[in-house]
Amino acid sequence: MKVLGIVGSKRKKGNTSILVQSALRKAEAEGMETDLIFLGDHSIAGCTGCEGCKDTYRCVIDDDMQKIYPLLLEADAIILGSPTYFYNVTADVKAFIDRCYCFVTFADDDRSVWVSINEAQGGKYATVIAVCEQYSEADMGYTPEAMALPLEALGYRVIDKVKVLKLFAAGEARQDKISLEQAAKAGERLAKTLKLKQATNQR
Repeated sequence: MKVLGIVGSKRKKGNTSILVQSALRKAEAEGMETDLIFLGDHSIAGCTGCEGCKDTYRCVIDDDMQKIYPLLLEADAIILGSPTYFYNVTADVKAFIDRCYCFVTFADDDRSVWVSINEAQGGKYATVIAVCEQYSEADMGYTPEAMALPLEALGYRVIDKVKVLKLFAAGEARQDKISLEQAAKAGERLAKTLKLKQATNQR
């Protein structure tokens, strides 16, 4: 089973990256195959709403998101992390989420009727990790939900929403045992959920 880590921060050694990798390591220790991508390494345009994906479930925009789609399709679960930028996710994360619109299909005669391809194929799982440098959770704004709600619409059951505050310096999470433990525990729960699904299917 595969777990894909997705870092929505430009800082490869920053707090979001450290925490996503902490969760991934724990998932790997539980027997999961893991992979990690940094959205900042990719050029991802925003969704244009062109509906070119309507019948194929494939986005027609030719950019680096085309490299990410196969990884998403192969993964049984994802760990998506973002720092808080003005009470919300980063622009990279927002573009990434919007470009997953191609995985949703609507009834021809009623757009209020829709399903995601993940849902149609039995569902997947996710953990989100939101990072904020301030002391109050209110300063995190919409960051956790801006990741969790779209993922749920895309057919992922969100196992954990990890909310980490008070990380003011880049890389500070490396010395924050509580934050590292939060992320690791989330990675463990995600992996155990996947193993439970597999065991249930076998039974």
